[in-house]
Parts: sequence; C-alpha cells; structure tokens
Amino acid sequence: MSKHTITLTVNGQSYSREVAARLLLVHFIREALELTGTHIGCDTTSCGACIVLLNGRAVKSCTVFAVQANGAAIETIEGVAQNGQLHPLQEGFWEKHGLQCGFCTPGMIMSAKYLLARNANPSEEEIRQAISGNLCRCTGYNKIVEAIQYAAAKLNAAQEEVPA
Repeated sequence: MSKHTITLTVNGQSYSREVAARLLLVHFIREALELTGTHIGCDTTSCGACIVLLNGRAVKSCTVFAVQANGAAIETIEGVAQNGQLHPLQEGFWEKHGLQCGFCTPGMIMSAKYLLARNANPSEEEIRQAISGNLCRCTGYNKIVEAIQYAAAKLNAAQEEVPA
C-alpha cells in the first residue's frame, strides 16, 4: 500500500502524518487527528454531515482524499468557537432550536459559515439553497434557517459596531 506524508493546517494547528493514498479526509480528521465533530453519515456524498472548510471552501470530506488536502488549511466544527465563545451560528442553533439529534449540525454549521462568508445577508431562499446538500431527519429545516438568519443578523450587527 502506497504511503504519503502530508502536512496540513487544521483549525490553525499544523499536522504532518503519513497516510495511505486512499485515506479519505473525513477518516484522517476523525481517526488521525481525533477530531470527531466531523460526522460520517452516508459514505456516498449525500448527507453533508462531513462538511469542512478546505481553504475556505465548503467540501464534503468524504469525497476528498487526505493527500489531496496536502498543504491546505482546514476548518472543522471544533475550530468554529473562538476563545471559549460560541460563533453566532452555534449560538443561533442553540437559541432558535435548530437542532434535535445534532447529527447533521456540524455539517450544517460549516455550510452556513461558508454561505455567510460569501453573502452576509442571505435571503431565506439563498439559505435553503446553501444547505440543500445537508440532510436533516429531525427538524424540517425551518429552525435551521431561522438559526442561520439569527447568525447573519448578529454578525452584521457586530460589523456595524466596528469603527472604520
């Protein structure tokens, strides 16, 4: 079996590991780095539970080989909260009851984070489109949309408070 040494940055920390060429990024994150917030839901790219940000772009980590991420910056759900403070998206999911079982939540938050980085004030339709690759079996999506709207409003209000 072919092995490759990769180096990547995950949640601001650099890691170098030897990996098999066919190791999926989701397995690398969960097994080699023991960051288990990124979930494995379907192994067929259908559910979105494994979404991470790869160089700032939302990707289903079950579709990327770890060797393809060599040199990349990756953000997982574990990197979203900063200095003990929940990100507005995490706060929104809490405040607006955007989760029930919580299995889809990490992927939903990472998809929403990607959306809000590109569009600070998305419409309901744009939010629904952005999370369309994420399956939730519990909530019916309405509360998830409300949670993302909450986060967008909070992030926009924080931007307005920053002096120019």
